[in-house]
Amino acid sequence: MKASGFDFSQVLALSGAGQQHGSVYWKTGASQVLTSLSPDLPLREQLQACFSISNCPVWMDSSTAAQCRQLEAAVGGAQALSLLTGSRAYERFTGNQIAKIYQQNPEAYSHTERISLVSSFAASLFLGSYSPVDYSDGSGMNLLQIQDKVWSQACLGACAPRLEEKLGRPVPSCSIVGAISSYFVQRYGFPPECKVVAFTGDNPASLAGMRLEEGDIAVSLGTSDTLFLWLQEPTPALEGHIFCNPVDPQHYMALLCFKNGSLMREKIRDESASGSWSKFSKALQSTGMGNSGNLGFYFDVMEITPEIIGRHRFTAENHEVSAFPQDVEIRALIEGQFMAKKIHAEALGYRVMPKTKILATGGASHNRDILQVLADVFGAPVYVIDTANSACVGSAYRAFHGLAAGTDMPFAEIVKLAPNPRLVATPTPGASQVYEALLQRYAMLEQRVLSQTRGPPE
Repeated sequence: MKASGFDFSQVLALSGAGQQHGSVYWKTGASQVLTSLSPDLPLREQLQACFSISNCPVWMDSSTAAQCRQLEAAVGGAQALSLLTGSRAYERFTGNQIAKIYQQNPEAYSHTERISLVSSFAASLFLGSYSPVDYSDGSGMNLLQIQDKVWSQACLGACAPRLEEKLGRPVPSCSIVGAISSYFVQRYGFPPECKVVAFTGDNPASLAGMRLEEGDIAVSLGTSDTLFLWLQEPTPALEGHIFCNPVDPQHYMALLCFKNGSLMREKIRDESASGSWSKFSKALQSTGMGNSGNLGFYFDVMEITPEIIGRHRFTAENHEVSAFPQDVEIRALIEGQFMAKKIHAEALGYRVMPKTKILATGGASHNRDILQVLADVFGAPVYVIDTANSACVGSAYRAFHGLAAGTDMPFAEIVKLAPNPRLVATPTPGASQVYEALLQRYAMLEQRVLSQTRGPPE
């Protein structure tokens, strides 16, 4: 940016986002280095000896199953942990990663004075001192009590000793955590009064970037499908995640991930529509809402929500069959994918409201006929929004919100001049009647398939 002539003196505030769950371990004495950086040298040169763990765990690490079981046992089980922290124990969540480091490398842990998330680590670089963890990204650690916004003593104790002092006190996501460090003022020309607003996780920042409001839902239709929900009264469950909302500290957001997303759609397109999206769309147009009662489950890889694998097809009489006609197969796939999303969203406390908007992003959001099914199943209008770099844009919005938040201005007011999403589908008249009964059947059959594929209880 400096080389391209960017005028840093115009920057009033900045914020940012980091991949969720990853953690950074600052060595004893690192804070003195951080507060006295020389503007003549790059950060890497000055900070490379500041870390007690050189290879930090990120969200892709799933080696902490033992620590997850220990944490759940310490608080009375998976559901109890979910009610407390918003999620059951997940291998990638930070508390379990810290527990593993403490157990396997106690010396490195004892030489750690501060543990940052990726987001608060990046914020610390701009601040020139340790930045606190924000509530929203802090919700992805299995350590924060999401209702009270404080670290859970039971969870901290189950993970590692003296952990609270190493984490610092969490702060609301729209907090100004300080002014930019003199390093950036002198090296890049930021104004000394430029504010740093708490950084957050990439998913919460995307919620801000897509400008979700109460009752809205964002559906990212990619390799895996992800749902972002804005919730007022969450009901944490054994699947999905509840986080503190990054733009409204009184509310929550939920995240649900479905593994069998676009790869499954492409596979059925290849098998039932000769590899053609236009034939795929024609099949959706030529079959009626509700697919004459035919329902299907299509999980070629083990699904996360719920844990099912395989393909299962049911007629209107709930008889399982081995195949459907091609056009029925295509509609069964798309209706099934969206019914599953609605059922699991409602299990977390989500309700479609009269003002609900569905924001669709990702590859399949370019297919109008797929989005029509989404509008019909959910009973809400579907919009598309340009979300390239939504976590980045969301961070800029949040920096602006942080500057104004002293006046208690709602986030929606801050971003009202941003470009509006484009309406692409509204529910077909009569859709809610068709899908109400179908959703109940789908939920019942999902339980049947789940019990079949799990086998008898141990």
